[in-house]
Amino acid sequence: MRQNQFTHHAQSVLGFIEYIGLTIITIATVIAGYLEVSHMANAGTVTLGDLLLMFLYLEVLAMVAIYFESGKLPVRFPVYIAIVALARYLVLDMKNLDMWHMLGVAASILLLTLAVLVLRYGHVRFSYGDHE
Repeated sequence: MRQNQFTHHAQSVLGFIEYIGLTIITIATVIAGYLEVSHMANAGTVTLGDLLLMFLYLEVLAMVAIYFESGKLPVRFPVYIAIVALARYLVLDMKNLDMWHMLGVAASILLLTLAVLVLRYGHVRFSYGDHE
């Protein structure tokens, strides 16, 4: 019985820490988004890099919302974020990259995209059912 109580308390403490961490991530993402919008307003222009950065912020917020809602984090959300981050890197630094570096980043994006397809296929084909 003592082990059961300890496990319950440990899970409660870890859940609370997790909640605080997700709250901090949410607040930091909202602040970063606000600062980016302010930067665009002050510059009087919106670049593709700005838009991709805003998509990154929205993906992070969506990921946190799903985690708050379901208590689970779909693996594909961080992969989506990685794809957008690599695309942004490629767009912003294209002039400074040599051909092999660009091909490496593009290949990474392709591999991550294939990983999403495999994950989606596996989720549909080999569903957990009600045990998710």
